[in-house]
Amino acid sequence: HDHPEISMHTHPLAEYMKCIDRGDWRGVGELMLSSANKLAKIGADFLICPDNTVQQALPYAEPRSPLPWLHIAEVVASQAAERRFRRLALTGTRYLVQSEVYPEKLTAHGLEFVRPNAREREEINRIIFDELVYGVFKPEAVAYFQRVIGRMKDKGCDAVVLGCTEIPLIMNDSNSPLPTLDSTRLLARAALRRAVQCAAETAPYRTISGSAM
Repeated sequence: HDHPEISMHTHPLAEYMKCIDRGDWRGVGELMLSSANKLAKIGADFLICPDNTVQQALPYAEPRSPLPWLHIAEVVASQAAERRFRRLALTGTRYLVQSEVYPEKLTAHGLEFVRPNAREREEINRIIFDELVYGVFKPEAVAYFQRVIGRMKDKGCDAVVLGCTEIPLIMNDSNSPLPTLDSTRLLARAALRRAVQCAAETAPYRTISGSAM
């Protein structure tokens, strides 16, 4: 039970979505920076954001951030490379999947990727926002994810990124056509390792979630 101290600050999801829906990623970055400043004042050592979608705004927040961030896509890419995967299927909100958040990090590790097609992105996005965030878990949603992941498997993918906090609520290694990379879980483990490292250097230590959706 001797875990690192954990502190969290997050603005309401509605505030994030106002910015995201109008494509205002600089505004999202300001929300993240606001959280970062609050957490720095209470003694955080570093920051994490378990939300994949808002990582698009990190370039706006990071240059003025009072603390370093662990990037969720970098953590996933490192794990994928370590496990010797070569081509990853991407899943997540349409905002994430059509962005360069994962492609940039995967390419830097020599990894290829496949995105869902436009229709699949919209349906996955609908399932996330209309069902999963409300705790609605339908067999039809599981079947749809299985079909999409199966199609990307046919495109040569050997693992799938679960690039949204809610997707692991219905998809995992037991029902996915491909091995899964649960981005939120991988980030949590990386944060724990980082916190333990900080503990070896200074004490006390804290792991901070900078913002979440």
